[in-house]
Parts: sequence; structure tokens; C-alpha cells
Amino acid sequence: MDTLTPSPAVTGTFRAIGTSNAVLVTRPEVLPEAVEIAQRHLREVDRAVSRFRPDSEVSLLAARAGRAPAEAFASPVLTAYLQAALRVARLTGGLVDPTVGSALVAEGYDDDLDVVRARAGFHQVRVAGVPRWHTVHLNVSARRVAVARGTLLDLGASAKAYAADCIAELLAEALAGGFAVNLGGDVAVSGDLPEHGWAIGIEDAAGAVRQVVTSTGQAIATSSTQLRVWDTDDGPRHHIVDPRTGHTAPAVWAQVSCAATTCLEANAASTAAVVLGADAPEWLTQQGVPARFVTRDGRVLTTPGWPGEARRAA
Repeated sequence: MDTLTPSPAVTGTFRAIGTSNAVLVTRPEVLPEAVEIAQRHLREVDRAVSRFRPDSEVSLLAARAGRAPAEAFASPVLTAYLQAALRVARLTGGLVDPTVGSALVAEGYDDDLDVVRARAGFHQVRVAGVPRWHTVHLNVSARRVAVARGTLLDLGASAKAYAADCIAELLAEALAGGFAVNLGGDVAVSGDLPEHGWAIGIEDAAGAVRQVVTSTGQAIATSSTQLRVWDTDDGPRHHIVDPRTGHTAPAVWAQVSCAATTCLEANAASTAAVVLGADAPEWLTQQGVPARFVTRDGRVLTTPGWPGEARRAA
């Protein structure tokens, strides 16, 4: 998770969507309203896209798709978030795919993480394959979504980052001052910048800040293979699935941090990097994405554009 240096801003923290979150404002008087705006938006997101709520739109659609292709009306929130997820799939060439829900369930991630970790053991279930993102059809104007049989949407690889972007935009539209929104390590900023920009701390899995970078408008996102982890009878698993195999991506990197214009794009890049493994530094370099990689033994590599502190990736 990334952190934000609070001075000269003030911070409000809260838990939602299964993670710790923070809203920073440069004008203290707007903090209570800023936090309420963030919490309200995340409640709407949870009702739309949570895999762990039986009454969410994603869960209800999955129930319909259990035996046959299914179609449903989509709320404005689900429409926007699914549109963002499909954009991420296109940007990454399918490396980040919103149809991996059934694969995550097969790997054991079928409930809140605390519940999954508390199990005595879990025997991994093999799945035939991921439906893939191009089987999802979204009619934005009509707000209708259609999916193939067996599809369980999982927007975890995009929803948190997109929510950070959305909340940052909502705050800048409604309130005066500058804002930084940190949703479990996905950081978006908006409004007036502090004098020296926003100081963002890149944390390791233990919570220690390993580098501080300055944002003057850029979003930062970090994807980790060491935080959302659990054990199965077939070995340890983490929450990032390779859609090409339907299984947990090999943990080549302990974590990857990326910078981009939006948090959605930054997180798309960092998640795709975990999926790509050893090929990720070259791919992100070709894409022009500044990135910081940490290997499992603690070595740090960076791509061009990321502030210095480590050797460049070859």
C-alpha cells in the first residue's frame, strides 16, 4: 500500500471495500464532507460490483449466467465501472481481464480474505478456462450487459483504481482546495496542488516506506503478490490471475508500482506487469510507463521516467 505525507494537508481515514483508505485535503474545513463523498461513492460501488455480496449486480448476473448466457440491466455505476474494466482489458491486450471471477473462486478466493485465510485448507479446483473479456457485451446507452455462460465478473483489478479517479474528480467538482485519494495503495489527486506537490510513500508488504515520490498530478498504483495471499492444499496463492492460464500469476515480482495520468491506467500497468512476470520491464518500457519493480529477494529495478534510487531495468 502506498502512503501520502499529510503535511500541509489534513487526512481522513476509513475502511471500505475490504481495504484501508484515506482522503487528504488542503483545506481542513472540507474534510468531513470530502470523507462522506468518498464513503458514499464506495457504498455504491460495493452494491454494484462486489463478488462477496449475494445482492450485488455482479453476483445476480453470475447467478443468471450459471447455466446459460445471461443479460441484465446495469445501473449507472456498474455501467461506468464495467466500461472502465473493458477499457483496461483493451489497453493491456487482455492481460487484465474482468472475467476471471470463476478462476479466482477456483483458486480459493471466494469470500472476504479473512474468511479465506481462516480455512483449515482448500483444495484447488481446476477450471476449464476463463471466458475472456471479449465475450462481455456492454451497451452503454441502453445500460445493458450480456455475458457468456459461466461468467463471474471480477472487477477487482480495475474498480479500486477507477474509484480513486472518480472520487478525486467528485471532490474537485464539489469542494474547494486540493485532494489526494488513497484507496488501498491506489492514489489519485485533483484540485489545487500543495506547494511542493503530493509526497507519496511507496511501502513494502510490511508497511515500511521504501521510497517517496512526488506527484504533481500523476496517479500512482502498486500491485503486490504479498498482501492478498492465502494458503491452499496446492500451495500459496495471491489475488492476481493470469487470464491466459486461469491460475494465479507466478510471483516473479513482490510488487510493482506504476505512474500514469489516471489511477486506472497506472493500476492496469502494474497488474499487467505482475501477469507478465520477467517480461514486464521491457513491456512497460515500450509502453512508456514509469515503473518500480521489487523482486522477491528485495532488489529494485525501474523503467525510464521513474525517479532514481535503483538500477534501470535492462
